[in-house]
Amino acid sequence: MRTVNVKEITELISKMCIEANLSLAPDMLSALDQANKTETSELGKNILNQLAENLRIAEEEQIPICQDTGMAVVFVRAGQDVHFEGGSLKSAINEGVRRGYTDGYLRKSVVADPLVRTNTADNTPAIIHYEIVEGDKVEITVAPKGFGSENMSRVFMLKPADGIEGVKNAVITSVMDAGANACPPMVVGVGIGGDFEKCAVLAKKALTDKLNSVHTYYEGENGNRSEEYAATAAGRGGVAAPDTGYLKKLQNELFEELNLLKIGPGGMGGRNSVLGVNIETYPTHIAGLPVAVNICCHVNRHVTATI
Repeated sequence: MRTVNVKEITELISKMCIEANLSLAPDMLSALDQANKTETSELGKNILNQLAENLRIAEEEQIPICQDTGMAVVFVRAGQDVHFEGGSLKSAINEGVRRGYTDGYLRKSVVADPLVRTNTADNTPAIIHYEIVEGDKVEITVAPKGFGSENMSRVFMLKPADGIEGVKNAVITSVMDAGANACPPMVVGVGIGGDFEKCAVLAKKALTDKLNSVHTYYEGENGNRSEEYAATAAGRGGVAAPDTGYLKKLQNELFEELNLLKIGPGGMGGRNSVLGVNIETYPTHIAGLPVAVNICCHVNRHVTATI
């Protein structure tokens, strides 16, 4: 058993909130650079150059990339051999967000009641997702989520017969409806399976994955099939995990078709409407095919650290 004082969690999250708002991950920077090289629209290229200049200034002057510094979304993967001491983990996480947004002079965008709408003045509470895993480490991902793109996100409760084409139509419809409102070029997180709320969490988590990646419940940490679902019918009565190559094919098709929409940078037209499509899946009920599409603007912010 390993002991972790929650003060460490608070200090780490405070730093992560600031870091995530001041700079983008290398894969995002690379995607924006590639978009600039391939953009054929003069206006679109102009906008991409302005975005690159904005990122440069933010990095050099240590100021937020975007004025909407988002609602803090925190994913916690806690090892089952970790014991937290020194107080509440939830309180420690929110204290980290409070300090990060206060000390970092980041915009406070959270209201205490969705209808009364009084600002909490410290950007808390955060949206927290917990997962208990094996081991004695704590992996934390902080993803500040702006609401220009968040408001364009959708959940579809499809029928199993809708199949892959139904999933594609759901994603394409969401991006078409989002248009310029989501500050393109966008990153599209797609969650498939689970139930109503699970697919939405999958889509949000997908945005924190490396750009243009797919993850399935059947895969382990290193891409190996999970032991639980690799069982054969002759073994433990389980079902062999399916070949997930179809997901990569779906991702590639979506990336191509979404860019054919020609929404373009800033919604002003061009070939780069999306920078990437990330997909996560989970087993579901025989009667359903839940699909969530969580859209993010080009400022797809996320930082991961391990204690």
